[in-house]
Amino acid sequence: MRKGLQNLENNENKNYKIIAVDDEEGIIDSLSIFLKRSGYEFVGATDPEQAIEMVKNEHFDLMILDFIMTPIHGDQVVEEIRKFNKELYILLLTGHKDLAPPLDTIRRLDIQGYCEKSDKFDQLLLLIESGIKSIKQMNEIKKINSELADTYEKLEKAYLESVQTLRYTVEAKDAYTRGHSDRVSEYSVLLGKYLNLPEETLNTLRIGGLFHDVGKIGVPDSILQKESKLTDDEYSEIKNHPSIGAHILSTATIFYDIIPIVKHHHEKYDGTGYPGRLQGEDIPYLARIAAVADSFDAMTSRRTYRDSLPMDVVISEFKRCKGTQFDPKLADVFLDILENHFDEIKAIQEKYK
Repeated sequence: MRKGLQNLENNENKNYKIIAVDDEEGIIDSLSIFLKRSGYEFVGATDPEQAIEMVKNEHFDLMILDFIMTPIHGDQVVEEIRKFNKELYILLLTGHKDLAPPLDTIRRLDIQGYCEKSDKFDQLLLLIESGIKSIKQMNEIKKINSELADTYEKLEKAYLESVQTLRYTVEAKDAYTRGHSDRVSEYSVLLGKYLNLPEETLNTLRIGGLFHDVGKIGVPDSILQKESKLTDDEYSEIKNHPSIGAHILSTATIFYDIIPIVKHHHEKYDGTGYPGRLQGEDIPYLARIAAVADSFDAMTSRRTYRDSLPMDVVISEFKRCKGTQFDPKLADVFLDILENHFDEIKAIQEKYK
């Protein structure tokens, strides 16, 4: 029974690769016999600089490292290894406890343990077994995290596809919305780029723009498809779509970052917008960007009751409404795009004609 358990343990140990570094060849030979007998895959090195290159190019689970070596000491070896490998489990061997490196060095270099050299390897074997258990647990955690990440990615994809279906349903009901969300998405990203926003934020703007009108799924078809100008009551119904959209998206944490865009893209800088009548910088920053993009597309799109506005009128409106409807700083940046980089606007318009 005992022999069977030992064989099983030795078979498990074959999954772990150990490198030992010591400039005394006799120590390497002894460790080789000892560790191979215990079932580990073993590699020995007497040149510490060569060992650094080996760790760079091969996978090792655990390193046994002599402290006092030539041409460089063990702590210098670890210093180099930690520049490119933070995970390698390292045990340090010392000829005498008085020659061990200071405790702060051991902590700083993330050395997991050390022991004195001895003719017997009992203490070292205990440290190795403890190290292998830690490595095994870390590998399990990595595996679980990887599986969770994969599951989350699939869930995220399913949610995105569901909301995308809602968006297409809205577009099928409302001819104006068709292409509008795509353009608002691209105009928002374009403005974000000129504001030097990071890539992650640009992605939030992109998705927020695509889904900003998803709440129109809750607005009656008779209002969405009406060809004449809306009555006050009908306009009140339309004004519910940001809150409806935010409510739809609130069931999934993956939409957390875009909900402020969906809910507040109709707020006005002077506090007269909806649904929250938020004012100035109380309006979420990305919602203020989307508001500029949304208004621009509304002005430059043909509606059943009016034609698209000429660009000089659009520019005049942005100048007139900065500080009231629009964040003045964002309006100025967007005006610069309209006046000096209109080719980028034109490219988006051509793309979604």
